[in-house]
Amino acid sequence: MKYNEPSAARFSLKHDCRLRLVSCMPIAMISILFLVTEVRAQERAVDRTDNVTEQWCYLTNNHVRVGLLRSHGGAIGSLSTPDGSRNVLNHYDHGRLVQQSYYGDTDGSKWVDNPWMYNPVQGGDYLGHAAQVIAFESSNDSAHVETIPRNWASGALLEECRMEQWVTLRDAIVEVRYRFKYQGQVKHSARHQETPAVFVAPELKSLVTYAGDAPWTAAPLSERMPGWPNEKIVMTEGWAAWVEEDGRGIGIYVPGVTEGTCYRYQGGSGSDCSYIAPLRTFALEPDLQFEYIAYLTLGDVPTIRQRFQLLHKTHE
Repeated sequence: MKYNEPSAARFSLKHDCRLRLVSCMPIAMISILFLVTEVRAQERAVDRTDNVTEQWCYLTNNHVRVGLLRSHGGAIGSLSTPDGSRNVLNHYDHGRLVQQSYYGDTDGSKWVDNPWMYNPVQGGDYLGHAAQVIAFESSNDSAHVETIPRNWASGALLEECRMEQWVTLRDAIVEVRYRFKYQGQVKHSARHQETPAVFVAPELKSLVTYAGDAPWTAAPLSERMPGWPNEKIVMTEGWAAWVEEDGRGIGIYVPGVTEGTCYRYQGGSGSDCSYIAPLRTFALEPDLQFEYIAYLTLGDVPTIRQRFQLLHKTHE
């Protein structure tokens, strides 16, 4: 490939020790990031750009088909078997995707009537204005996109930010490498950060993960049906899977992550979804460069866990 892919998780910070100091921050902090119960109820009443022409780019191999939405900052909006018969992801708006999203301090913006914060989002803003794609290239089984994100609530294009995404199909695994650069002058407070935000179809109701203290030993898994609002989830093995009643669904694995946040939203009008975000905690500050890798796969839970365990061995 012509483009320069990042390594797995890596930070470039002026004060790298901050990440260790804030890693024990309480999960309750995430609640300020998802003040959406009333917001979602109001969204249909605002002047949102709903009639956006979707611009898809599909990558396909013998195992999976992935759709990137160029009209939504190049974020991932579709994942299915090769025939494309069933998309397990949700792309209801410019926030419901598999995508990068980061949080800083309050900035005077409002999400509908709710005070919000500095929030660069790969897909675009809540009114349906897309982020700006400044580079895009693809082949049959890989793609690279570079995006100027929008501030979720204000809608401003954030020229001080750059987001990059490399998607590569590796048999039944979708490998996604992310890079975020922040060149702003404001030093924000440390926040829980979605790495990445993952929205899936509401039919996938059960969330499966391993929450014990003996990872990768085939110990019993935990299964739950999250509600609303956000709930904490322990991800000792770094992965979780949203599944249907037959036990099949989508798995997400982010090496090095051990906690996350999740919920199921049922608001009608097509906005129903299941959600999870593996979490890291750090601050947006000048000269930040943050890179990490995430993996997606389809299948039943034993298969998903086995595939991720093989990937884990490559990251040890």
